[in-house]
Amino acid sequence: MSTTATHSETPAPAAAPSPLSGSQPHLHQKGAVIQEFGQVKQFPIGLSHEARMYSCQRLNRVLADTQILYGLYKKHHWLMRGATFYQLHLVLDKHAGEQLAIVDALAERVQTLGGVAVGDPRHVAEITSVPRPPDGVEEVPAMLSRLLEAHEIILTAAHDAASRTAGLGDDGTNDLLVSQVIRTGELQAWFLAEHLVDTPLVRV
Repeated sequence: MSTTATHSETPAPAAAPSPLSGSQPHLHQKGAVIQEFGQVKQFPIGLSHEARMYSCQRLNRVLADTQILYGLYKKHHWLMRGATFYQLHLVLDKHAGEQLAIVDALAERVQTLGGVAVGDPRHVAEITSVPRPPDGVEEVPAMLSRLLEAHEIILTAAHDAASRTAGLGDDGTNDLLVSQVIRTGELQAWFLAEHLVDTPLVRV
C-alpha cells in the first residue's frame, strides 16, 4: 500500500509596503460634475429659488467683468510709463487690490446663494461685456480711458442689478453691489478721470 505524503503549502511572504504608501498623492483624478454652472441648490437663507437664481445670474456677470477689470489694472500697472509713471504705477496697483477683494466678495455671495461662481479665465472671457484690449501697449491716456470704460460697464450693470435684487428681497446682494461694487468703482473712476484733465501745472 503506497502512501502519498502531504505537505502543507507555505504561504508566500507578504510584499513589504512601499515606504511612500502613506504619503503618495493620488494624482490625475477625474470626477463627475456635481453641480452645473447656472444651477442653484437649495439653501435655508429665506430667499426663493427664483430670487437666488436671478441674483446669481446678475452677480456672475458683474463678477466676470470685475475679473477683467482687475486684469486690466494689473496690466496697465505693469505697462505704465511717462512723467507720471510712479504715481500711476502705485495707484493702479492699489485699485487692482481693491478690485481683487471685490472679486472674492462677489464669488462668495454667489456661493452663499447656492450658485456656482464663474472662476476659470476662459469662462470669464466668454461672458464678460468688457472689450478686449490690444495685446500690446497703448498710450497712457488710452489705457486710463479703457479702465474708465470698464468701470462704467460694471457700474451701469451694478446699479440695475442692485435695484432689481432689492425688489426681489435679496438685501444681501443689494448691499454688496451698493456698498462695495458701486462705491468703490465710483471712487476709482474719479481718481482715473482726474488724471485725464489737461491742465497747466505752472501758469494759468
